[in-house]
Amino acid sequence: MHSEGILNKRYDFIILFDVKDGNPNGDPDAGNLPRVDAETGHGLVTDVCLKRKVRNYVGLKFNDQPPYGIFIKEKAILNDTIEQAYKSLDIDLEKPPTDPADGKKRNKTGKGQGSEIDKARRFLCQNFYDIRTFGAVMKTGPNAGQVRGPVQFTFARSVDPVVSLEHSITRMAVATKEEAEKQGGDNRTMGRKFTVPYGLYRAYGFISAPLAEQTGFTEKDLELLWEALENMFEHDRSAARGLMGTRKLFVFEHESKMGNAPVQKLFDAITVKRKDISRPARDFCDYTVSVNKDAIPQGVSLIERL
Repeated sequence: MHSEGILNKRYDFIILFDVKDGNPNGDPDAGNLPRVDAETGHGLVTDVCLKRKVRNYVGLKFNDQPPYGIFIKEKAILNDTIEQAYKSLDIDLEKPPTDPADGKKRNKTGKGQGSEIDKARRFLCQNFYDIRTFGAVMKTGPNAGQVRGPVQFTFARSVDPVVSLEHSITRMAVATKEEAEKQGGDNRTMGRKFTVPYGLYRAYGFISAPLAEQTGFTEKDLELLWEALENMFEHDRSAARGLMGTRKLFVFEHESKMGNAPVQKLFDAITVKRKDISRPARDFCDYTVSVNKDAIPQGVSLIERL
């Protein structure tokens, strides 16, 4: 990987986003109901969902062109992409990969900075934003190794328990003549829709400088990540998701590569509380977000992006 602009500091961050009259992340195992913690009733949004929104934003902005291509995308055939990387490097897929260090064949893993597998991995990292950001397993066909991404998310959890509402909806049309005949010409179809009246969600993220060095994740890539997190709902609108938006993005910048403080101390410095607990929250203004700057250890700077 080229070293120009590679991260040399650790970052941790908190993102607050909300939903109004929408389903932020349906659970396919529960009829697409909003995900909730069964014991506490708090709403959940998976890390995979958040990464998807970042991928979608970057893909839309750069039209999926290198070096900002998207590896994990809808209807993608991953093995074809990996195979194309080998072809771009003029590597014969019919021959087992070898390690130039000793000339031995490597059927499953290539080792050494000059191995075919390592070259393919480097090529994919350089051309696909989501690989050098989130990592990827690229051993599903032509072997391009495995990449541990420097950027990782937790599940988002709502600050308060959420209520899942069920709505009956009617479609005033049918798909086929057979359906119309069965309904006697009424041509109505009933369905269900699930929403959360309001929920404020809090997710955590972590960025590793040593892993950024391995994938080639740069300062420019980092700035794009912040931009995507701030705007990831702006081009992801749908009736099902209601009104969603990023409300706050707190970034903790460490002075050192390995970090200057445990992440729990940093995250505890940001508190979110409902102003009036006697009534349910229905808007972001129903909450107070507080920052205890005295609790942030020396060697860490807080940047409020939003």
